[in-house]
Amino acid sequence: MTISAGVDVGGTKILGVAIDDEDPGTIVAEQRLATPEAEDAVLDAMAEIIGKLGADVSAVGVGIAGLVDRTGVLHASPNLPHMLGVDMAAEIQRRIGGLPVRVDNDATCAAWGEHVAGAGRGSNDVLMVTLGTGIGSGLISDGELVRGAHGFGGEAGHMVVDAHGPPCPCGRWGCWERFASGSGLARLGRDAAAAGRLERAKELAGGESWLVKGEHVTEAARAGDPQALALLETFAGWVALGIGNLVTVLDASLVVVGGGIIELGDLLLDPVRAALPGHLMCPNERSELRIVPAELGPRAGAIGAAMLGLRGPSR
Repeated sequence: MTISAGVDVGGTKILGVAIDDEDPGTIVAEQRLATPEAEDAVLDAMAEIIGKLGADVSAVGVGIAGLVDRTGVLHASPNLPHMLGVDMAAEIQRRIGGLPVRVDNDATCAAWGEHVAGAGRGSNDVLMVTLGTGIGSGLISDGELVRGAHGFGGEAGHMVVDAHGPPCPCGRWGCWERFASGSGLARLGRDAAAAGRLERAKELAGGESWLVKGEHVTEAARAGDPQALALLETFAGWVALGIGNLVTVLDASLVVVGGGIIELGDLLLDPVRAALPGHLMCPNERSELRIVPAELGPRAGAIGAAMLGLRGPSR
């Protein structure tokens, strides 16, 4: 059996998996380490994980949040700001004895994993959206990844949906992830609590509006609190707005939603589905369009990275 290694580099942990090349959905080994702060330590930790995944590794894929060009150079990253300009592919390859290495955006990797071995199986036009602290996305068109001229394709979280909206860490205003991510839900929750409309979530936050987080809103919503459910419907509208824009542009037939917020299941997805037609051009002509939860969970990025590693190194 030949295996490929996939590594997902997060802000707090580095997760590595080894997959059977003949059965990409099967994980044969798994390793994880805390993400170090120093540049060399991060690269050394990635190499250590790859080494622990087995001697039979034939190819390596790596997913990193941010902008990674087609040669494997990191140009922007919320988790690794001290490593901008580093040729990640070359540095990792040097540390693991010359094995071929491919480096991509983490949401791109997750999209490919879901397309091949998860909720996107059998669909050639897939939009993957991960709703976490921010928003990640990956695009599959005609069965192939959409990576763009520089390899930066898929940064949907930074579509501007309100030019007069709140500032975004990317330097612009009103990006989609300011409204439709976990941090966006927290902001909506704090505003509602300050206005006296989210009492249960405020209680869960210790009675202080400014302490309300997304998890307080979701906990109240799961318990059936009407104010929290109403806020979740507003949040779902923002999610649907961005998805509608993307579907209108890309004509995807399947939207796979992942990230921590998807633990809400249909409590979130049902209002998203209900709101989506209002944000689509010609919704009646898209009867086959589906929105489904991701299947691979927190391993999607690492699994997809391993699968992309099979397709060849960064170039």
